[in-house]
Amino acid sequence: MKRLCSILLAASSVVWPTLTLAAPRPHYGGTLHIAVKESPASLDTLASSGPAGLSALVFENLVRLDERGHPQPLLALSWQAEPGNQRWRFLLRSGVSFSDGAPLDSSTVVASLRNSSSDWKVIAAGDTVMIETESPDPDIPAELALARNGIVRHTDGKLSGTGPFTIAQWAPGKHLVLAANDQYWAGRPFLDSIEVEFGKNYREQMVLLDLNKADVVEVAPESIHRAQADGRTVMSSQPQELMALVFASDARSDAENHARNALALSIDTPALNNVILQGGGQPTGALLPNWLSGYAFVFASGSSPENARQDRGQAQHTVSWTLGHDASDPVAQLVAERILLNARDVGITLQLTTSPNSDLRLVRMQLPCSDAHVALRELARSLQLSEPKFAGNSVAELYSAESTLLQTHRVIPLLHIRSAVALRPNVRNWNMLPDGSWEISNVWLSAEKP
Repeated sequence: MKRLCSILLAASSVVWPTLTLAAPRPHYGGTLHIAVKESPASLDTLASSGPAGLSALVFENLVRLDERGHPQPLLALSWQAEPGNQRWRFLLRSGVSFSDGAPLDSSTVVASLRNSSSDWKVIAAGDTVMIETESPDPDIPAELALARNGIVRHTDGKLSGTGPFTIAQWAPGKHLVLAANDQYWAGRPFLDSIEVEFGKNYREQMVLLDLNKADVVEVAPESIHRAQADGRTVMSSQPQELMALVFASDARSDAENHARNALALSIDTPALNNVILQGGGQPTGALLPNWLSGYAFVFASGSSPENARQDRGQAQHTVSWTLGHDASDPVAQLVAERILLNARDVGITLQLTTSPNSDLRLVRMQLPCSDAHVALRELARSLQLSEPKFAGNSVAELYSAESTLLQTHRVIPLLHIRSAVALRPNVRNWNMLPDGSWEISNVWLSAEKP
């Protein structure tokens, strides 16, 4: 037995180096080609709400969120809150420079944060930045990780950041070229450059991928399973994009509340997901997805025609609304048409329109970040609902705040939808976070042909 073990051990000592040498190793060089739907009109737009992960390549934040939504140091080495969570101090990382050569200092950080977050009082204090709020805010570190709070230096009409890439070419809404920042404080990235084509629909993106003119493209949620079946390399997020119906104003009476509840109960969200989205989403009655909050399943989702008719009967008047949707989104068109039929079955009349002036509107909203409290606050702000305030980070407080928002009957959550990308086989180390954000600063291209 000892001899057999010795033979196996000797054999493994020969095989192991062979396997190690066969594994692909990261190397420098190459250009990554990306195609996306969005068409940011300016670099300011890119810095605040550009395609997921692109802005972070140029404009870094004081803080980043890890895969669990926990704040981690980036341009800030550490932070501390004074008792009461109304005054925070952030110690800046030393030895960091902007792409134009200017050093990162507290005055530049303060100027950038004042532009992005007018609700804060931001003060420079040596190598620290102090943030004061009117009320206790335990989520300041996570808020600083939002894309809009990326640190941007404005000089003579030009923007510069501290990230691993610099802006080499920019054609608004059409084309962006990023070049590797050789002086990046965390070390030069592997790629020489990244080229991004904007304004490409899903079909155009897939054609570019098939012609080897793009290395990474977005995949429509309803096409995720098909792309996988076709043998493509696909990475997808957790269900995170909220599709919902949003009323333009508050309900004016209990009867109208009953009518809105009847509409919510009439909609067959499992059919929307299975038929239209081909399983690319998840029916929901919540604003936050279950993987983030842990309690979304408590909010009822799916249709109940019988209960819908009961609520409709208590409305005591003819229920007729205009339903607006994005004319450029074919999925939204199909969903709106299905909602119209569901509503008609329980005695509610909907008239579809592409006008912005409608009684209610079908919207799609990306999850702002993977911190649940900050995400709910940002969603409420975007939906023009009362912004929740949090004294702590408890799940009970979060659940109470979300329940209060839903009880306004201003919004009817329908689905949480996955986001996905298809990559060529030679794209290595691409990472998609659960909230759909891209981590691509360490991507490299393998030498072997796909």
